[in-house]
Amino acid sequence: MDTPSPLGDLAGLAFRKMNGLGNDFVIIDLRAHRGMKVTEEAARYLGDRAGPYGCDQIITIEERAGEPFMGIWNADGSAVGACGNATRCVGQILMDESGEDAVAFMTPSGPISAERVGTNRVVVDMGEPRLKWEEIPLAEETQDTRFVDIKLGPIDKPVLWGPSAVNMGNPHCIFFVEDADAQALDRFGPMIENHPMFPERANVSVAQVKSKYEIRLRVWERGAGITQACGTAACAALVAAHRRRLTARKASVVLDGGTLAIEWRESDNHVMMAGPVAFEYDGILE
Repeated sequence: MDTPSPLGDLAGLAFRKMNGLGNDFVIIDLRAHRGMKVTEEAARYLGDRAGPYGCDQIITIEERAGEPFMGIWNADGSAVGACGNATRCVGQILMDESGEDAVAFMTPSGPISAERVGTNRVVVDMGEPRLKWEEIPLAEETQDTRFVDIKLGPIDKPVLWGPSAVNMGNPHCIFFVEDADAQALDRFGPMIENHPMFPERANVSVAQVKSKYEIRLRVWERGAGITQACGTAACAALVAAHRRRLTARKASVVLDGGTLAIEWRESDNHVMMAGPVAFEYDGILE
């Protein structure tokens, strides 16, 4: 008796592998396959680095209410509200299809617009950051989300403390440190991700402000672990740094996989993210 495929109905469909600064995605176009969906089992199978595909997130392009919609799943099977690097990749696909240099589409956390600004380079309007404790959300009322009451290490001599919290479509916890590369993010990342203060879990970042115009950032991504880059984390870090008067409203955010240009516009409160996209290969899900 044949063993059912963990892919379910997705078996036999075409997919595209792309990445933004090494943050990689399996992208499945479901616009011609209404009713099909990514199950938790399928997402875990596709995200498994020991399997035939391996990626940080699984992305779908769907049609809802007559417009493109981007669905997002982490490698652990959990659904996600936003993914900055994937929005650039999906934006590139949709712009290539239309022949236009700008496109708008929906995500679980709201509308997104993308614009081509060079060869394989896309800028995305990520919308407004959510800064109130109940919007992030936090488990306890916190009047000033620039400084959240979380400590790591001994009570009398914590190693890390007072992170900022920002929601950029998903919750982010940002610790400001003197040396981002010296932090054991693989050890404390999962602890903070699952901290009781974050009922929806959190993406965890360590940010080193190198100047008013540059941030070095490393990210433990909720449901994925340490990633080469995380676009929403870069946006959250710039917002958090500016709120703490550490940077200007526009800065380069240097991640393990490369650099993103982030701007928190004063005119409309929107966060803009510019960075590269890279095509890897096309294939068939088997």
